[in-house]
Amino acid sequence: MADIRIKFCGVDFDNPFILPSGIITEIPEHKRAIDNGVGGVTLKSLTFEKREGNPLPRVWKFDCGMINSVGLRNAGIEKGSDEIKTFLDENKGIPIIVSLFATKIKEFLLLVEKIVPLKPHFIELNLSCPNVDDEFGKSLGMEKGAAGEIVRAVKKISGKVPVLAKLSPNVNDITDIAKSCESEGANGIVAINTVGPGMIIDLTKKKPILGAKKGGVSGPAILPVAVRCVYEIYDAVKIPVIGMGGVTKWQDVVEMIMAGATLVGVGTATYLKGMKIYSQLKQELNEYLQKENIKNLKELVGVAHNLS
Repeated sequence: MADIRIKFCGVDFDNPFILPSGIITEIPEHKRAIDNGVGGVTLKSLTFEKREGNPLPRVWKFDCGMINSVGLRNAGIEKGSDEIKTFLDENKGIPIIVSLFATKIKEFLLLVEKIVPLKPHFIELNLSCPNVDDEFGKSLGMEKGAAGEIVRAVKKISGKVPVLAKLSPNVNDITDIAKSCESEGANGIVAINTVGPGMIIDLTKKKPILGAKKGGVSGPAILPVAVRCVYEIYDAVKIPVIGMGGVTKWQDVVEMIMAGATLVGVGTATYLKGMKIYSQLKQELNEYLQKENIKNLKELVGVAHNLS
């Protein structure tokens, strides 16, 4: 058997698979991914105030993936932090990433101050949500100065909890933003969030299908974009990368790791194939490593750069 365990920012993972934020909206329900063998879990992004999310319908499948406009529906930091504490207490055997979203640095600091005492394995700063632009305007993570400023402020109060910056692909140069986050103290990069926003029109009703009209695009259609972003970020920074976006099969996993991802997020595939996808991918990844005589997964990280 090959060794698919991996270390990320000093934290041990039994396997490289991560449940990305937003796939499951209720915090206790994230246990379903753990029960199906995921390596680590990112909880739904919390905001300072409770959010009901965008109008229904919020999620729609299309031929090459999904489009969603959930709009960061969550319970808010007060109730959410209590749920996180319970979740952390009940699931001590697996790395947990707490995801936070805000539109102002002050709000990010208030969120982090609330979460740090709970001692999660990581804090993810969601700098890239495309489903709230109409309400909040341009995402903070779209500009390297703003993203770096957020990371710098958060690192002053995050203590020993590693801070991850989740970036958007909808920018001119994602490496500029990644380098800015690294220079201000980010411990890792998460790439990418959904592409878009995009739109699908109902031909019968002659109007957009989603209640919010537009939403983030995910699934197999965005895999090449995600791989390119991870590849470029790996070249640009020294901190590790969690790669995600369109991963649905073992070949996608290997491609993402070769591009430079230490951990791989698998999200939309759980809608398409169910939570059993994690145990399936673990088995298939192991079979690939054995076939290639690769004894340890870390040998595969970033190898595509060695042959360029």
